[in-house]
Amino acid sequence: MPGGRLTQQERQQIALGLADGLAYAEIARRIDRPTSTITREVMRNGGPTAYRADLAHHATERRAHRRRQSTSRGSQAPAQPHGRDTEAVRDYEDTLAAVFIQSGLPKMTARVLTRLYTTDTGTVTASELVQHLQVSAASISKAITLLESLGLVRRERDERRRERYVVDDDVFYQSTIASARANAQLAETARQGVSILGADTPAAVRLESIARFVEFIGESIVRAAEQAREILYTKAER
Repeated sequence: MPGGRLTQQERQQIALGLADGLAYAEIARRIDRPTSTITREVMRNGGPTAYRADLAHHATERRAHRRRQSTSRGSQAPAQPHGRDTEAVRDYEDTLAAVFIQSGLPKMTARVLTRLYTTDTGTVTASELVQHLQVSAASISKAITLLESLGLVRRERDERRRERYVVDDDVFYQSTIASARANAQLAETARQGVSILGADTPAAVRLESIARFVEFIGESIVRAAEQAREILYTKAER
């Protein structure tokens, strides 16, 4: 039924559509569902290359069971600010986290980053993350350490001396610059191999090609980041 939860049969049709290389819109048309429903379903359950109908169905049942348990214990999720739909926000967080996982982030790290991105303040404490994600403080600490190493999060102290984790415009810029530095390091290391393997050998030619490519990409990233920071941030301030 359009608007209700996906059935196991519908999930099997989604899996078949993905295997046939169909677009989300076409799969949605075939089972009479919104395209956004198919996109969310696929991305929260492994992405287009790893989606499995039975695993997706079981995962949905487990999530529903946890929510029923939470409600029965009287610990229902607090009301969303700005009149947002709690269920829609939760589904969106699952979708965004799935995209981060597809890009290579570990599951817990993706969930932490998603929470930071979807807060209005762009800042949370460790205890707030523990409460929202229902995980241990150690798991949060490990995820934050990785995000910090990638330049995606920074730490600061609030007026109560609590450590807070922050994402803001400058963090995005710094993360982009960190990516460019990683490219520069790769180019330098690739060129070290050229002299070791012999400049005219096929392996050395390959390494030199890699070095030139990532060097060009890195320089382009830095230029784009500087331009975006100057144009977009200046407009925002005005």
